[in-house]
Amino acid sequence: MLVLGIESSCDETGLALYDSGRGLLAHAVHSQVDLHEAYGGVVPELASRDHIRRIVPLLRKVLEEAAVGREGINAIAYTAGPGLAGALLVGAGFAEALAMALDVPALPVHHLEGHLLSPLLSTDPPRFPFVALLVSGGHTQLMRVAGVGQYELLGETLDDAAGEAFDKTAKLLGLGYPGGPQLARMAEKGRPGRFTLPRPMLHSGDLSFSFSGLKTAVLTQVRNRALEEQDKADLCAEFQAAIIEVLAAKSLAALKLTGQQQLVVAGGVGANRALRATLDVGTRAAGARVFYPEIELCTDNGAMIAFAGAQRLLAGWEGKGGKGSKGSFGVRPRWPLEEV
Repeated sequence: MLVLGIESSCDETGLALYDSGRGLLAHAVHSQVDLHEAYGGVVPELASRDHIRRIVPLLRKVLEEAAVGREGINAIAYTAGPGLAGALLVGAGFAEALAMALDVPALPVHHLEGHLLSPLLSTDPPRFPFVALLVSGGHTQLMRVAGVGQYELLGETLDDAAGEAFDKTAKLLGLGYPGGPQLARMAEKGRPGRFTLPRPMLHSGDLSFSFSGLKTAVLTQVRNRALEEQDKADLCAEFQAAIIEVLAAKSLAALKLTGQQQLVVAGGVGANRALRATLDVGTRAAGARVFYPEIELCTDNGAMIAFAGAQRLLAGWEGKGGKGSKGSFGVRPRWPLEEV
C-alpha cells in the first residue's frame, strides 16, 4: 500500500511517499525560513501562498525519486490540524482534490500524531506502549501511547511551549530568526550557572510545565545590564539548561508513574543535542530507553503524515475520498490530540 503524505500546517511544505511493505520511499520538504525572516516570525498569509507555489513541484519530486506514477498511489494522508487555518486548507484542498481524481481514500491526520509516531520510521523503533514527550514550538506534552489512536494526556504546558520559549528568548537577546536553533548554537559557547534562572514547576508534583516565567527571568537580566557577546552565550546556556532539566525530570517521572521503560521524544525541539544527551544519560540510569526520529524528521514533514495515515489504514480506518467524498472536507486549527 502506497500512501502519499502532505504536511502544510505552518511554514514547511512537506510531501512523502510511504509504502507499507518497503518503508519510506521518498520525502521532500521546503522551509519558509527565508520568506519569514524579515518579519521575525511566520506571516500566515505568506505561508499559505507559498504552500500553493511549492506543493505541485514537491509532488513531482517525490514521485520521481520513488520512481512511481500517480496511478500507483493507494491513499493520500494530509495534516488537517492543528495549525494555521489557511495553510492547512492548502494541503487539505490539494489532497482531497487529488484523491477524488485518483479515486483513492483521503485521510485527515492530526499533526501531533504524525510527530508522535515518527520515531517508528527509524531503523530501531520503539514498541507500543511507551511514553512520548512532544516538544515543539507550539506544544509541550507528555502522553502515554498504547497504540495507534490510543493516547492519554499525562501533562502539558500551562502557558508557553518549550520551543516558543526558545524563540521568544532568542528574540529578546537579538539572536535572529528562527530563534530556537540560534539560541542553541549560542548556548554551546556559554557556561551554564553563571546566571541564575528558575526551573519552573520542577518540584510541582505533577507532569505539567510552565515556561513563560523563565522567559520573563531572561528579560529581567536583559534590562538590568548591557550584555556583551559572552554574557549572551552564558545566559543562553543557563536558559537551555533550565528547560532541559525540567523536560528531563518530568519525562523520567512520567516513565516511573506509568511503569513504562520506553520514552519517545518528538517535535522540533527533539533535535536539540543537549536535550538528547541529557535524556540519554537519564533514561540509561533509570533502566529505560529513549527513542528519537531521525534529525531530518524532527521538524514538520510529509513522511510522518504518510506513515501515520498508513498506520490508520492498516488498523482498519478507511477514511474518505474517491467516489464517497463528494468534495466535502474541513480542517481543525485547534484540535486536541485526545480527540483523535
